[in-house]
Amino acid sequence: MSEHAETPGTPTGPQSEGGTGVWFIGARGSVATTAVAGCAALAAGLRPPTGMVTESRAFAAASLPALSRLVFGGHDTVDWPLPKRAEALAEQGVLPHGLGQAVHRELAAADREIRTGGPLAGDSRSDEELIAAFAADIEDFTRRGRLARTVVVNVASTEPVPAPGGARLPASSLYAAAALRAGCAYVNFTPSAGMHHPALAKAARAAGVPYAGRDGKTGQTLLRAVLAPMFAQRALEVRAWSGTNLLGGGDGAALADSAAAAAKNAGKNRVLQDNLGVLPEGQVHIDDVPALGEWKTAWDHVAFEGFLGSRMILQTIWQGCDSALAAPLVLDLARLAARAHEAGLTGSLPQLGFYFKDPDGGSPALAEQYEALLAFAATLGHSR
Repeated sequence: MSEHAETPGTPTGPQSEGGTGVWFIGARGSVATTAVAGCAALAAGLRPPTGMVTESRAFAAASLPALSRLVFGGHDTVDWPLPKRAEALAEQGVLPHGLGQAVHRELAAADREIRTGGPLAGDSRSDEELIAAFAADIEDFTRRGRLARTVVVNVASTEPVPAPGGARLPASSLYAAAALRAGCAYVNFTPSAGMHHPALAKAARAAGVPYAGRDGKTGQTLLRAVLAPMFAQRALEVRAWSGTNLLGGGDGAALADSAAAAAKNAGKNRVLQDNLGVLPEGQVHIDDVPALGEWKTAWDHVAFEGFLGSRMILQTIWQGCDSALAAPLVLDLARLAARAHEAGLTGSLPQLGFYFKDPDGGSPALAEQYEALLAFAATLGHSR
């Protein structure tokens, strides 16, 4: 059983019945907070749905759950109420001034549905006990809210790559296993192992739910997924591709760990490898700069060769707020995964590769991934 006090009533009151649950892993982080606040703002008509692909005309017939029918909860290991977190994000320019107050009720309702995650320091529970507790939390959320279904979305900090043959599952895989046990669709927006851990392969096949991942592409890798096919299609030889990331906030602190940074960079390199057919020289460096807060700067330096051996250079600068880039994609994925679950789809969803650095199959080129996504939306529209 879960070790928290039961919250009376339903997650968001009587209007939640028949809605779609979104259970965030890392529910008090910047991405989750921005997603909850943003969803409330869009549902109330306070802001336009800029950045939300599923709100474009091409998805109108896909029968996706309405933003007003999404109900939020989740797991986290920190105790920072979502309204306070939203205030902090507004001070940093991530959320518009005053938005936190405008959607305070929705933030507070989601905050009441956040349960203590883990494993925390000193937690003696086994993997099985943790999975059972996490699954019970998710099932309780779905049952009390009388929700049609719940999607589990991992937006927690990046973990180091687990050691082969480790005795314990990493936290991301414990949550993924809990999602399977609770019968929920699952999305991994992080580079962490999650559902990809080999110990979960059998359970994933048996659960009969859809899942997608991993590692959302929001900035530097988004550009790489556009530019790398250009070089390949124009028969230009890429000699070296180097990059640097400066970022603060929770991501900066987490990726200061070299093992976690290596997990992040694996997806960045895979985009180049898959699109160019070879991984060129060069590395990606990730530097933690706390003063940047929620903002990041990414530089890329591409050395390439053209006709008759001409040596040329392309340089790009990407400056943005990762939470504001990621939150609409997370909402897109939650809606698409929920609809796929409703339509009876199971297993991995390579059709959602448009959103990920390290997708489960499909083309690595962004344009082709977008076409696959549109075809998937049409399929969902016909599956009623």
